Amino acid sequence: MNEAFQLTGAILVLIAFALSQTGTMKPHAYSYLLLNFIGSAILAASAVVMRQWGFLLMETVWAGVSLTSLLRRVLTRVPA
Repeated sequence: MNEAFQLTGAILVLIAFALSQTGTMKPHAYSYLLLNFIGSAILAASAVVMRQWGFLLMETVWAGVSLTSLLRRVLTRVPA
């Protein structure tokens, strides 16, 4: 079950990355930030369960940066 969550989180982050690298999605787009936040939050939760502390640190920071950027865009009402 945990592997399914890990795969889901990783796929979400990788989709955002791939679309950004191909120019299909802007790195400051709501969709990019949301995919990164959800994917990294899932991976962070999985890291807690598996007691993988280095991975937890990386994914928590990744989720925090994504969420901060997303909230900044929402609160300043930056157009999509």
